[in-house]
Amino acid sequence: MMVPVPRPVTRPAARLGAALLALAGPCAAPVRAEPVRAEAVRAEPVRAEPLRAVVELFTSQGCAACRGADPVFRDLAGRPGIVALTLPVTYWDYLGWKDTLAQKPFTERQHAYAGPHGIRQVFTPQAIVNGAASVVASDRAGLERALAREAVQPGGLSVPVRGEERGDRIVIDVGAGGQRGEVWLLSVLRRRPVAIERGENRGRTATYLNVVRGIQRVGPWSGQPVHYEVPLPSARAADADAWVVVLQGASNGKPGRIWGAAKGPGL
Repeated sequence: MMVPVPRPVTRPAARLGAALLALAGPCAAPVRAEPVRAEAVRAEPVRAEPLRAVVELFTSQGCAACRGADPVFRDLAGRPGIVALTLPVTYWDYLGWKDTLAQKPFTERQHAYAGPHGIRQVFTPQAIVNGAASVVASDRAGLERALAREAVQPGGLSVPVRGEERGDRIVIDVGAGGQRGEVWLLSVLRRRPVAIERGENRGRTATYLNVVRGIQRVGPWSGQPVHYEVPLPSARAADADAWVVVLQGASNGKPGRIWGAAKGPGL
């Protein structure tokens, strides 16, 4: 049973010399975006599955403290209305085990979140809720409080987003809102067991859920309804078998609040 403690045990990250990249930098690097067709629409209001939160888990196969987040995240991933995503980071690879799912852009993304959240040193396991709240991911009670605070309205996130597969395309419709942002397509691997042979978690087999395998920018959102169509193969980065659409703002060139999201079949 997980119990919250006043000072949860976390793993602070070693200092990295790489500059923090802007939102387009860390997110776009793993995957080259294929051409998309976008058109502004005067459409009817977008009707989408009501989602209330996107939770990003920054973790590592080489981090012993991350074990405590696994059951919390597993429960979260099974709850309706929540998009739970795993983004493995690279900075613990020196401990003796190279994370088989980690990508440098995810490490850069976590660093880019740090400034706006007043975090001087990144750590694992960390959860970012709706791009706006940072929580120790093994702190179940703290995560529930963050989810409650981030319930921006009873129906879910503030901007409706709908994504569906039609033939060889992913059709994305974003509704109206009073902000600006970018539309992102995340390639996701729903499940991956990993046998860890060395390092702090040596001898352990960990199963990772909803692992992000690539992120690409689809296009801008001006606050008005917009329609995009993306080739379905562009969502199949690496060994991905699912996808998520995220509508996210930016703050001083860094990832900002997530205004809306949609998830593909199987998630």
